[in-house]
Amino acid sequence: MEKKPTVTIIGAGFAGLAAAALLAKDGCDVTVIEKNEMAGGRARTWEKDGFLFDMGPSWYWMPDVFENYYQIFDKTAADFYELKRLSPSYRIYFGKSDTIDVSATLDDLYALFEKLEPGSSGNLKHFLDQAKYKYDVGMNEYVFKPSHSIMEYFDPRLAISGIKLQLLGNMRKHVHQLFKSERLRKLLEFPVLFLGATPQNTPALYSLMNYADLVLGTWYPMGGMHKIVNAMQKIAEEQGVKFIFDTEVTKIEVKDNLAEYVITNKENFKSDFVVGNADYQHIDQHLFDQPYRNYSKKYWEKRTMAPSCLLFYIGLNKKLDNILHHNLFFDENFDQHAEEIYSNPQWPSKPLFYACCPSVTDPGVAPEGCENLFFLVPLAPDLKDSESKREEYFNLLLNRFKNLTGNDISGNILFKRSYAMNDFVEDYHAFKGNAYGLANTLKQTAFLKPKMKSKVTNFLYTGQLTVPGPGVPPAIISGQVVAKEIKKKLKKA
Repeated sequence: MEKKPTVTIIGAGFAGLAAAALLAKDGCDVTVIEKNEMAGGRARTWEKDGFLFDMGPSWYWMPDVFENYYQIFDKTAADFYELKRLSPSYRIYFGKSDTIDVSATLDDLYALFEKLEPGSSGNLKHFLDQAKYKYDVGMNEYVFKPSHSIMEYFDPRLAISGIKLQLLGNMRKHVHQLFKSERLRKLLEFPVLFLGATPQNTPALYSLMNYADLVLGTWYPMGGMHKIVNAMQKIAEEQGVKFIFDTEVTKIEVKDNLAEYVITNKENFKSDFVVGNADYQHIDQHLFDQPYRNYSKKYWEKRTMAPSCLLFYIGLNKKLDNILHHNLFFDENFDQHAEEIYSNPQWPSKPLFYACCPSVTDPGVAPEGCENLFFLVPLAPDLKDSESKREEYFNLLLNRFKNLTGNDISGNILFKRSYAMNDFVEDYHAFKGNAYGLANTLKQTAFLKPKMKSKVTNFLYTGQLTVPGPGVPPAIISGQVVAKEIKKKLKKA
C-alpha cells in the first residue's frame, strides 16, 4: 500500500479544522496539534454553574460559506445544528428610549430608512445592489485566490470588476454620499469598527459586509457558536484526522529548507507538510529561526492591527427586560472611539460597546430563570492591561446598561469573568493582544497581506492574519485555500 502523505497542522481554529478535513479527504494522514483544551481557537467555550458561554465569535453571518463547506462532505448545517435567523437581527441604542431594531426583512428596512430619512429607501436599494455585486464577485473571484502574487489579479474581468468594487474609495465617503441621517450612517458603518480601521481608511469594497448583514441576515446555531466547531471537528474526525490537545508547539526545526520536526512540550512530530494555523506573527518570529522567517520584526511592528477587546462573561440570576440577542450601544461618539483605537491608541474615554444575550434566543445556555450575558468593548491592541482597569470599565458598562435599557443588574450577578489583551496573548499568542487579526486597509488587502507561502518549502500559513482575512467565514475559506495549495504541491511531488 502506498504511504499516505503526512501533514501536521498547528492550531485547531476554523482554518486549521477546514484544512485538516479537506487534506484527509484527499488522502493525507493529518494530525492537528492544539495548545488549548478544545478545538475552535478563539471560538472556545466556557461553562460555569449551568451557563455556557461562547468566548469568541457570536455573529453568524454569510451562511452560504458554511453550507458550501459542509456540502464538500455531502453534509448541511442541519446535520449538525438548528440554524435560526434572528428577527430583528439586532438593536442599536443611540440613547435612552432612542433605539433602532434592524429588521430581517428588506421591506421593513426600506420603511425604516424612509422614516429616518425620507427618500432614502431608493439610495438603500442602490447601496445594497452595489454591495451584492461586491459580495458575489468577492466571494466567487477574489477570496479563494492564494494571493501569492499580484499576477493572480491580472485578468481583464477582474480589472473591470475591481473598478466596480470601489477598491480605491472609502466607506465613509461611500456611505455619506448616499445618506444624511447620522443614525443610518452609523448603522451602515458599524461593521467597519471590527474590520480594523476607521471608515475613512477602509475600502468601500467592504460594503459587501452590509449585504451580508442586511440581506443575508444574522443567524444563530442553537446551542451556541461552538456547534460550528463541533461540526467541523466531527467532519475532520470522520475523514481520519487525529487531534492532540493541551500541547504547545515550541519550535519548528528546519533541515535542507524543509520543516523536519514540529517540536512540542510533549513530543516531536515529523511530517511531509506543515500548516501554521496558530498566530502568524508568533510562528514567524518565535517558532522559526531567523533565516526561515518570512518577515522582520520591523515589518510586524508596522502592521495595522484590528482591535483587541475587553470582554465580560456574566451569569445573572434574573431575566432581562427589553433586550435582544445582539445589542449595540452607539450612544457615544463613534469617531472619537474609532480614533482612540486606530489613530491615538488609548483606553477609550467614552466607549461604544456591544451586549450579547444568547439566552434570549436559546434558553439552553443558562439555567431556568437566569440570563447569559456578555459585554464587549473594542480596544486598541497593545494597551497596558490590568485588573483595576478592567473593573473600572465594568462599572462604567453596568451604569450605561442600566441607564439605556432600564436593567439594573448590579445586584443579580452570580459571577463574572473578564477577558482582554493579556488573555489573548496568554491563550493564543495573539500579536499585541489583538482579537480580530489584521486591519482590512487597502495596503493590507489580498496580495498585500502576509503571505501563505513560507521560505520553508513544505510549510504554509493559514488563518486570520493571512488571506482572505479575519472572521469565521474568511477563516474557513483560508483553510480551503491552503488545502488546495498543498494538493497542488502533492501532484507535483
